[in-house]
Amino acid sequence: MIVDIPNRSTAWLPAAMAVLAAAALTGLPFLTLAPNRLVPGVPVGTGLAGAVAGALAVGSAVMLAGTARPWRGLAALAAALIAWGLLLAGLGHGAAGLLAGQKPAARAALGSGGWLALLALAGLAGEAARAVLPRRGGLAAALLLLGLSIIIAGAGLLESLSLAVEYRARAGAVAGAIVQHLGLASASLLIALVVSVPLALLRLRDGPAARLVDGLVSGIQVVPALALFAALVAGLSGLLALVPALRSLGLSAIGPVPAVIGTAAYLCLPLVSGLAAGLAAADPDVLAAARAIGLTPREVLLRVRLPLGAPVLIGSVRVAAVQSVGLATLGGLVGAGGLGALVFEGMAQFAQDLILLGALPVIGLALVADAGLALLAGTGERPA
Repeated sequence: MIVDIPNRSTAWLPAAMAVLAAAALTGLPFLTLAPNRLVPGVPVGTGLAGAVAGALAVGSAVMLAGTARPWRGLAALAAALIAWGLLLAGLGHGAAGLLAGQKPAARAALGSGGWLALLALAGLAGEAARAVLPRRGGLAAALLLLGLSIIIAGAGLLESLSLAVEYRARAGAVAGAIVQHLGLASASLLIALVVSVPLALLRLRDGPAARLVDGLVSGIQVVPALALFAALVAGLSGLLALVPALRSLGLSAIGPVPAVIGTAAYLCLPLVSGLAAGLAAADPDVLAAARAIGLTPREVLLRVRLPLGAPVLIGSVRVAAVQSVGLATLGGLVGAGGLGALVFEGMAQFAQDLILLGALPVIGLALVADAGLALLAGTGERPA
């Protein structure tokens, strides 16, 4: 087993996360109690579970700061996981205690200290896992934390938290929104790829065409998202008024069409830049040798440029995939549905839990897309 204790440039991270977790659990409330889902809650301090979790976080950081020994990395990971599980179970138990004797509409939600502590403990678990598995530690830590959370939730320990209450009331809507969101993100990425491949090939050639491509894809990035989506809605409305027959093809000015087009437009810059860089990654001598043996330009592209530039090409798709998941949230502004609809509905109602029901799956889907494509590219779990 290989243990890679963080180098000097990152050695401060475990200590910083341990301090953050301890400070959050001892100085900030980790639960709030409100009479209903719309009213801000009253902060509630930490309990015994919080104090123990903070102590375990400090202990995990101490283990990581020691000499490079296999048992230290494993002990640090175990301490971080136990702290996470203990804190999560303590939050659920504390929420149940707060709601005892309250009206049915009362809600017990996570406070600022609880969120910060959970985030810090997750980061600490990730650092400890990287000390044990340098290339796949982040993914392993995420899977362990997710599995531990599922076990705790399956045991019914989180049912009193307001986020769980909101989810039970909207479980069907959340599942449908996730499916819609995946459809929007996938369609946007596919369209962006279809458009970006020829643009990347044009960019390989020096001249007016390459400069035109750069100006086009870069210019879209400076347009605010709200302005772009509004322009698309107005443009599609005008087009459908001129050609009503397009409605029979499923086109509409409001809904998935403007959301997919707008998201795809924003994805063109990272895709065109990454694809062009990947296609240009082959050594000139290798290209010259390929031409010397009689390969056609198409064969050079398929048999030389694509295989040699594959890591860069997949990396650009990885960036675009993560962006598509995040940008698809804006589809809720134009009636496209998806998780963005839940986010904006929650913002309109000032309902924090409803916002989180939309936002947390977006984060999860983005992390899954990033990790999956990172494994495909063979670049480990480090972010792009």
